[in-house]
Amino acid sequence: MGTFEKTIKVVEDDLDDLNHVNNVRYVQWMQDIAKEHWRAKAPKELINNTVWVVLTHHITYKSAAKLDDVILMKTYIDKTKGPVSVRVVEMYNKENNQLLVKSKTEWCLLNSETFKPMRISPEIESIFLSQT
Repeated sequence: MGTFEKTIKVVEDDLDDLNHVNNVRYVQWMQDIAKEHWRAKAPKELINNTVWVVLTHHITYKSAAKLDDVILMKTYIDKTKGPVSVRVVEMYNKENNQLLVKSKTEWCLLNSETFKPMRISPEIESIFLSQT
C-alpha cells in the first residue's frame, strides 16, 4: 500500500480544556491529510471531476498529545469497493513513536457535477494502493 506522511506541531489553538489536543482537531487533521494525499497523487482531471464525502469515521484515541508535541501522521488506503474507499490515518508522537490516534474513514467518491456515486476505477486504485 502507498503511504502518505506529514508532520505537524501542536499549537495552543489545537488544545482543549484539559490542555490536550481537542478531538475535533484530530478529525480536522484526518480530513486535511486525506485531501493532501489525494491532491498529491491524483491526476488534475480526476481532481476536477470528482469529490469525496465522508460516510463514517471510526476513531480510537490511544494517548494524548500536548502543546509543542510533534505529530507524525501517516495515511493509506486499506481497501476499496464500488464507490467506497476505506482510509486509515495513524498519528504518532514523533519523539517516542507512541501511537496517539488511529482512524478508519469510509469515503465515497462522487461525480463533481451530478454528485452521484462513482465506482472507484482500477486507475484510481493503482494510484493509491501502489508502494510509491
